[in-house]
Amino acid sequence: MVLQGCSELTPAKPEVTPPRPSVTGGEGNVLVRKGRPGVVIGAPHGAVDENTDLIAGDLASLTGFGLVVLKDVSWASSGDRSVGRRDSDLATAASIAREPRADAAYWRHVAGAAQGPLGLYVEIDGRPGHDGVARVAIATVGLSQDDQWRLKTLFELVRDSRLDNPAVPRLEVQVEPLDAGRPSPPSEWRPAASRALQIELPAVARVTYREVYTRVLGAFLTESVIVLMPKAH
Repeated sequence: MVLQGCSELTPAKPEVTPPRPSVTGGEGNVLVRKGRPGVVIGAPHGAVDENTDLIAGDLASLTGFGLVVLKDVSWASSGDRSVGRRDSDLATAASIAREPRADAAYWRHVAGAAQGPLGLYVEIDGRPGHDGVARVAIATVGLSQDDQWRLKTLFELVRDSRLDNPAVPRLEVQVEPLDAGRPSPPSEWRPAASRALQIELPAVARVTYREVYTRVLGAFLTESVIVLMPKAH
């Protein structure tokens, strides 16, 4: 039943080599790569959450998605970047408020990397691990309960098929909707993502076993495009 439920997530066409993304600079030490129109991977905490900048860059190369990485914490912070508003970037993509000054510039880069309507925004963040459990947490915007179940099942299938070394921990995954109970940000800088994911990775996945979990995430995102992208795309 699990395989049947996820069968439509596997692309029918053979894999193709993603186009080489173009790289541009950006204000405040921002790395921008243009890839598949309408899809952007972001790492707005690249200078704070260890290796999220590297993971996001590798995922953009593996998937062909666009990329925006913020590598200078002083540029995008009003002094409290470290206090843990880690859900707010994804929330902005779903029309939830953030501080506009520096964030507006970050989202302008996201809009530029999207090269048109932003159909899917995927954010890579570190997971604080305050609950003492090392797991991958995925918050979603614009996805149904059934879609969330499919993503969770697909991640588990990809994880189990890719982790052939018994020394590598099989991290559990949690997929749930983002709490959107906050006011909307100013419309002049708010990006309009139809669907969004915030993927929070614990240190064991970002540092100790970064390469293997990057490959897991790359396969997961590639195979889940059918669910993640609106039918119009």
